[in-house]
Amino acid sequence: MAHLDRPFDYLVPAELADAAVPGTRVKVRFAGQLVDGWLLERADDSGHTGRLACLDRLVSPEPVLADEVVRLARAVADRYAGSLADVLRLAVPPRHARVEKEPHVPPEPPAPLAPPEAAGWRAYPAGPAFLRALTEGRPARAVWSALPGEDWPARYAEAVAATVAGGRGAVVVVPDARDLDRLDAALTAALGPGRHVSLSAALGPARRYRAFLAARRGDVPVVIGTRAAMFAPVARLGLVAIVDDGDDLHAEPRAPYPHARDVLLTRARLADAAALVGGYARSAEAQLLVETGWAREVVADRATVRARTPAVAPTGDDPQLARDPGAATARLPSLAWAAARDALGADAPVLVQVPRRGYLPSISCADCRTPARCPHCAGPLALPSARGTPACRWCGRIAAAYACPECGGRRLRAAVTGARRTAEELGRAFPGVPVRTSGREEVLTTVPGGAGLVVATPGAEPVADGGYGAVLLLDSWALLTRADLRAGEEALRRWLAAAALARPATAGGRVVVVADGALAPVQALLRWDAAWFAARELAERRELGFPPAVRMASVTGPPEAVADLLAAARLPEEAEVLGPVPADGEKERMLVRVPRARAAALAEALHAAAGARTLRKATDPVRVQIDPLSLF
Repeated sequence: MAHLDRPFDYLVPAELADAAVPGTRVKVRFAGQLVDGWLLERADDSGHTGRLACLDRLVSPEPVLADEVVRLARAVADRYAGSLADVLRLAVPPRHARVEKEPHVPPEPPAPLAPPEAAGWRAYPAGPAFLRALTEGRPARAVWSALPGEDWPARYAEAVAATVAGGRGAVVVVPDARDLDRLDAALTAALGPGRHVSLSAALGPARRYRAFLAARRGDVPVVIGTRAAMFAPVARLGLVAIVDDGDDLHAEPRAPYPHARDVLLTRARLADAAALVGGYARSAEAQLLVETGWAREVVADRATVRARTPAVAPTGDDPQLARDPGAATARLPSLAWAAARDALGADAPVLVQVPRRGYLPSISCADCRTPARCPHCAGPLALPSARGTPACRWCGRIAAAYACPECGGRRLRAAVTGARRTAEELGRAFPGVPVRTSGREEVLTTVPGGAGLVVATPGAEPVADGGYGAVLLLDSWALLTRADLRAGEEALRRWLAAAALARPATAGGRVVVVADGALAPVQALLRWDAAWFAARELAERRELGFPPAVRMASVTGPPEAVADLLAAARLPEEAEVLGPVPADGEKERMLVRVPRARAAALAEALHAAAGARTLRKATDPVRVQIDPLSLF
């Protein structure tokens, strides 16, 4: 509970004096119950004048909680108006007793690692200097914009190798398991075996805890992983790095909802370590690091960008509409169809990116266009296949006898087309051409050489040998029209990730985006200039008062509980309270906005108010999130 967010003093019994060291798990009596705890510090005396209870028992003599992680967890809790206990639950995986009891044989000291060649980084004028700084142990901080076709796992592996060659460790966080596998292979090639471990919730309890212990015991200097690795203990930390920081998978869905980018940047500050924020796109938060001087951008010159970029064309600009009037409404305009035909004719694979998975994930009445809803729970109906029966995406009930409540019609039409339906349509448009799909259910990692069509949802695009001859970006409206502050940024991030897999224009690579060429995200894609769009986006958010230009807190819960918390909060004078707006069910949301300089005061005020409510044993919970990804 928030009002108990502080350390408590206990006596250490004589029989535990040697084993109970800082970082170990303990059991203590608290409020009449036996609860889990962390031993944070040993001291000769206590400032408490009353009677102290004793530690009940030592759960394990393994000091799994490092001092650096404790300091980091406290800073993260303060940043996000959370409690230290909640952050520590994210930082240290659950104990696996069998793994902990396995014999530990410290590995032989590996041979010194030579600094890597900077050949891959020479395409970026500041790249070689960044690697030298890592080797020399200097806290260089970089925001890297990767070129199209860049082997980003190799570049990250070279940065990590430079850090290890300088005698320090590194932590790298990636969005998902597919990226983790690619980075794992690149690091094995760059560092050799036995110098790094992977941390991911998908590993399972035993493997994850074994990898965690290897890092905590100092057996390896490098930890990579998904957001589960952002708190990983590494001795002599010299580099923290994050791949594609705009991906929403980096946001932790559990309290206090920290973002991996902010956790890693906080680690860099506390440990005086280097930082690398990279990807094909650039978030507004990364742009803020550049504009404030906290980090330096590592980008290629325009001549190099033009030489590596595929030919990008929109279908919705005026010249294209003059040649093909149907392009404004066609899902596969003639320009996209011709690009796919030419690539297939040249025996090159074609990538088709669609925003939605499934067959027809959203359907509507064919007569009046009213969205089809479940008669039981009002959830959206979907079609799983061409001959399938409509079913609810929320409760799973079948709606075989569906009738439109507005007009009584029984015929249904597609409102949103998914990846499987797209693959079916392309199979008819290009008979005899193999069509593969890649999405959440089945992710392709690579595509062999030769002609073929690959239909993928964002984030599941496989890498093709030699690059794709054409990349088609369909249904752009589904990304651009979302009621979200980051809709344009997210659309560009997904487009760049797919377009980067195409061959350069000099090798015949083409990208077709089904969108109006006058839109800012489309312009950034045409020019391959993510930095320009990020600067534009940040400027607009400054003008409108949205993160990251300001700090904003979201307070969500029953209306009376939200009002109670805000009334108890001693908000900074500069705070601006916005709302309320409806939230989930009967809940409502209030937003509190302050200048970035007052961010700490806002978090402290909200945490103290939450503590006052738990002290009064208020029953209705209130969720407090600092700078949530979704504001609307």
